[in-house]
Amino acid sequence: MHAVNVLAPEVGLAPACAALRIPRSTVYRDDARRRRLSVSPLTSSLRPAPPLAFSPAERQALRDVLCSERFADCAPPSIYATLLDEGRYLGSVRTMYRLLAADGQARERRNQLTHPAYFKPELLATGPNQVWSWDITKLKGPLKWTCFQLYVILDIFSRYVVGWLIAPRESAELARQLIAETVAKQGVEPRTLTVHADRGTSMRSKLVAELLVDLDVAKSHSRPYVSDDNPFSEAQFKTLKYRPDFPERFGSIEEARAHCQRFFQWYNEQHRHSGIGFMTPTAVHHGQAAQLFEQRADTLNTAFAAHPRRFKGHCPQPPTLPSAAWINPPKQENSPTKTPDPCSLN
Repeated sequence: MHAVNVLAPEVGLAPACAALRIPRSTVYRDDARRRRLSVSPLTSSLRPAPPLAFSPAERQALRDVLCSERFADCAPPSIYATLLDEGRYLGSVRTMYRLLAADGQARERRNQLTHPAYFKPELLATGPNQVWSWDITKLKGPLKWTCFQLYVILDIFSRYVVGWLIAPRESAELARQLIAETVAKQGVEPRTLTVHADRGTSMRSKLVAELLVDLDVAKSHSRPYVSDDNPFSEAQFKTLKYRPDFPERFGSIEEARAHCQRFFQWYNEQHRHSGIGFMTPTAVHHGQAAQLFEQRADTLNTAFAAHPRRFKGHCPQPPTLPSAAWINPPKQENSPTKTPDPCSLN
C-alpha cells in the first residue's frame, strides 16, 4: 500500500493501482480506516450533528406539540397543515415522522373504532328440525329497478324447504311472521332448534330476535362479508335461478308466487339431492330415507346376483345417507385432508 501512496501523486491513483494490481476500493478503505484511527478516542464515537439539525430545545418543543392532547390522535400531515393555518411552523412533515420514529411512536395515531370480534359459527345437525338456514333473495319484476323479495327457510340436514313467502318488499315483520308460522307448522319443541342467517337488517331486527326468544329458539349469524357461513341457502338459491324454466323477469308478484309454488314442490318432492345420498328432501325430512336405502340396496343385490361378472365381483352399494350436516365443521387436528363442503353440490 505504501508503494501506491508514493506512485499515485506522480501518475494518478488509477494508473498506480493498475500497475500494482491493487483495487482502488482497497486504497479508499485503507484511507478511511487511517482517518478513523487518527481521531482521538473521546470524539471517535461521536457523529457530528448535521448543520441544519434541530437543537435539543427545538426537538423538545416539536415533541410536546406532537404528543399534546390536541394532536395526540392526529397524523403529522394534519398537524403540519393545522399549524400552518395558525401561522406556526415547527418543522416539516418528514421531520415530525423522524422524531416520532425516534421515540417509537411511528404508528397509527388516530383514535379509531375497532370492529368487534366475530366468531365463526359452527353448527351441527344430526336430524331434521335441528338447524334451519334462512335468507332473502331478489326476483326481478316487470320493470327495471323493480323486484320481489323471496324469503326461504331451509332445513340443513334434509335440505327440505320448510317455509317460504314472496313479498313486494323486505320487512322484519314479514320475516317474524314467516318464522313463527313455520315453527308452529313443523311442531318444533322449545330448545331444540337453531335458526341461522346472515347479517341483513331483517335477520338482525329486534322483531325477529324477540320472536326467537319467545319461542325458545337459538339464533346464529354469519360473519360480515363471509358468504361461506350461509352455504345451504346460497346453494338453494342457485338451484332456483339456474333452472331452465326460471324467467328473466316476472310479470307480476302473482306470477312469481305461482312459479315458486311449482319449484318448491319439485324441489322437496322430486329433486334428488347429492348432499343427502340422492334422496329427495321430503324422504329425509320425514324419515323415509332408511326404507328407500334398503330398497335401493335390494335392487342392486338383485342386479349383482344376475350378472356378478358385470360388477367385477363387487356388489354395488347405494349412495350413503347423511349422518350429519355442518355449517363450518371444525378443523380436525393432524388431518392432511380438507373437510369437504357440506353442500358443494346441489
